[in-house]
Formats: sequence, C-alpha cells, structure tokens
Amino acid sequence: MENDSRQDQDRLRCLVTGASGYIGGRLVPKLLRAGHRVRCMARSLEKLRDHPWADDVEAVQGDVSDAGSVAAAMRDVDVAYYLVHSLDSGTGFESTDRIAAQIFAEQARDAGVRRIVYLGGLTPANVDQRNLSAHLRSRAEVGEIFLQGAVPATVLRAAVVIGSGSASFEMLRYLTERLPVMVTPSWVHTRTQPIGVRDVLRYLVGSAAMPPDVNRAFDIGGPDVLTYREMMRRYAVVAGLRPRIIVPVPVLTPRLSSHWVGLVTPVPAALARPLTESLRHEVVCHEHDIRQYVPDFPGRPMLFDETLALALQRVREAQVATRWSSAALAGAPSDPLPTDPNWAGGSLYRDERQLPVDASAQSLWKVIEGIGGDNGWYSFPLAWAVRGWLDRFVGGVGLRRGRRDAARLRVGDSLDFWRVEEIDPGRLLRLRAEMRIPGLAWLEMHAERDDEGGTVYRQRALFHPRGLLGHTYWLGVSPFHAIVFGGMARNITKAATKDTGTRHSAADG
Repeated sequence: MENDSRQDQDRLRCLVTGASGYIGGRLVPKLLRAGHRVRCMARSLEKLRDHPWADDVEAVQGDVSDAGSVAAAMRDVDVAYYLVHSLDSGTGFESTDRIAAQIFAEQARDAGVRRIVYLGGLTPANVDQRNLSAHLRSRAEVGEIFLQGAVPATVLRAAVVIGSGSASFEMLRYLTERLPVMVTPSWVHTRTQPIGVRDVLRYLVGSAAMPPDVNRAFDIGGPDVLTYREMMRRYAVVAGLRPRIIVPVPVLTPRLSSHWVGLVTPVPAALARPLTESLRHEVVCHEHDIRQYVPDFPGRPMLFDETLALALQRVREAQVATRWSSAALAGAPSDPLPTDPNWAGGSLYRDERQLPVDASAQSLWKVIEGIGGDNGWYSFPLAWAVRGWLDRFVGGVGLRRGRRDAARLRVGDSLDFWRVEEIDPGRLLRLRAEMRIPGLAWLEMHAERDDEGGTVYRQRALFHPRGLLGHTYWLGVSPFHAIVFGGMARNITKAATKDTGTRHSAADG
C-alpha cells in the first residue's frame, strides 16, 4: 500500500497546450509513458481525435488568450506545459503572445499549479534584446513573464531542434539535397548548438519533477557546436550525398534569404524568416545545469550526426509522428463548413461531380486517402504546380508541404496547401484550403455505395467568396474546373479500378 501511495504521488496531472503541434504531439505520449496523467487543451478537439494517444488523455477545448477556458483547463493540474507561440511575422503578434503568457501565468497561480514548463528560444549572449529578431525577442519575453510570476517555472531555451518533421530539419534537408552548389547568406558561418528532438522531449518530461524552489531558465543543446555550413556538409555525409559546394554571399539579408529558403524548401517564407533571423547571432549554450535535475546518460544528449541519421531513418520509414506543419497555419480560416440546406452565410459556389466506379469502395478509399504529396492530385499536374507556385509567390504555403505519412491521414494533418478538416475512414475526406485566396474553400471526396451495391465516387468543391474580389476569383477560375476537377474525378476512379485489377491479377498469379 505504501508503494502504491508513493507511485500515485509521483503521477502528476499535466496540462499540455499546443498538443496538436510538433513538440506537443510528441510530448504527450512521453508523459503518459512516464506514468503521468495528461490533459490536453486545444482550440479544436477534432485535431486531437486521430492521434494514437487520444483515448488515453483528457481533452478540453480552450485558447490561451481566453482566461475562462484556461482557468477551466488548469483545474487540479500539477504541471502546465506552455508550448504555443506565434511564428507569424505580421504586426501585433508580440502583444498577442505577451497577453496570452500573462493570462496563463495568472490562471496557473489561481489554480494552485505547482510548475509551468515553457520551451523557448536560445538567445545570444551580450546582445541587446532590441537588436534581436521580433520572434526571438517575443519568446524571451514570454519566458521572463513566467519566471517573474508566482508559480515556479522551468524555461528551456533551445536553438535549432533537429528531428524528423521539424522545420529546422526540413530546411536543412531540402537545402542540402536540392542544391549541390549553393549561393548562401552570410549566416551560414554563424555558430549554433543544435539539439535532437528526443533530448528536448527528455528535458521537458524531466522538468515536471523539479524541486519547488527551482525557478529559472536552462540552456539546452547537443554536444556539437557547428556553423550552418558545417551542418549542411555533415548532412550530405550522413545522407550519402556528394560533397556540397557552398558560396556565402553577404548581400542576402534574413528577409531575402527567407524567400530563398521558401523557394527551395517546403518551409514557407513566413516561417523561414524567424528561423533564419535567429541565425544572425551566435547561439551557443553557456551552461548545462539542466543535468542536475534531468541527468544525462551515455549517448545523451545525442551527437548531431546520430540525430540526423535517426531523423532520416524516420522519414524513409514513413514513421514521422508530427511535422512542423502539424500546427494550424496562422491566419487560416476557422469558420464552420457551410452545410446544406441551412447555411445562411451568403454566397456559396459549388462544383459537384459523381461517377460510378468499377472497383470496391476499399480500393476507392485507398486512392482518396493517398492523394497529394508524391501521388499528386490526379489532374493536370502543371495546373496544380502553377497554383502552388503562385501561392508561394504571394507568401502562401504552396504545394511543398506534402504529407506527414504517405498512406494515412488524420484530422489536422497538412496536405500540400490543404489541411484535413474531417476524415471518416472508408467514406469521407474533407480538406480545408490554406492557400492564399479571397475566401474560404473546401474539397470533399466521398466513397459511397449506390442502391444496387455498386461503388460511387462523389466529389464536391465549395467556395465562400470574400467581397467582390472573391466573386471575381471564382468566375475567373470556373472555366478551368472541367479540366481540373473533372479530370480529378475521372482519374481517381480510374486509379481505383486499376488498383482492383492489379490485386486481382496478383491473386490469380
């Protein structure tokens, strides 16, 4: 009985904000494995529904900027993880992050929370905060708000986080793989201290049990201090690529280089800019005191090359648990899907198509769920490519985000310039557009059966225009719908039929 009581005391109730994001989505199962009880707070509970750990956590709806929902989420919580921040480069995000952090700290105090744990950015020493990028400055300010609050806080400060699906890893990967000869900005000579995502998670989990008198920031990093140029060369070796030729050009500013990164990699310029701006100054750990509370052991922290090799292995095996694009895109639409017939939100344009399929519903669904990424969109590839290029040109995400998993989708996954809004396995896939358009758009694909038991493919595109520009946009692109959407419907049904035929031939053989 005494052991049971001690184990129960060791089990903490942890609140995780940002559980649908890259770090949060990986932290939750680690906390569960450590024996803790986990409550996840998300603006949309649907984004948590399809995670493998969804049935093992308590999910509550809320927003860190809403004091009421934060107060409800904090009830009976021991440790609160703050893993939300804005990478948006638009005006006002620093104020938004400041207010949200203040609300979180105040509600944690009122709820009797024992500890706040925050993952922030490693800032350079001896550099005036006014000279830092807005992104780094904001993350430093959020950390200070927690440290000055009434609840003891652990602020972990990391530079470049390397792991399958992380924005930093994908930026490094695509730059190195796609450009054997690179003209690069001067920041490739800046030293930084990368850390593997496994070690970040280990420190986050271990921070939950810190003594109550600990209230401070900790620098966390791997054992290697490298320039970005050295990181690219090391990546080429680990990936088995030929040596890369790297020519730095000092005229490429962080703003210009973020557009350069946006053109070459899946990481859009809006996200690449804070990543590249953080490389302007040397960011190296000045202490490793975290080991007093979360002990290291042989092989940890992981060496940079080992971290790269593990991340590449996960990518090649399609075992990427979360990606940088797991978090919702800043400014993406959040209005509900217009429903028939009771939607009263104004004009709604539709393109609806239905075709019989000489295949099983299972074969049809396999094609539907595998759409996008390397498989493409089954219609006029050049048109989709041009649309992706145009979206990148105006600052959107374009087509290069691809997929987290080549065969399986879950709610909240990014899919090129769409996001999975709803998935009913075997029946329905609904995507919400995240490209830059003057309105809201959805694309639905259904695998259905008719009255005679046959398979039917039904496809519906919806567009809710915003202002005159939105109406003009739809009228301008509608003449191409017969080619794009019509071809898409025909080719999806053909692919399903071909898949059925291939499986029958294999069985006969």
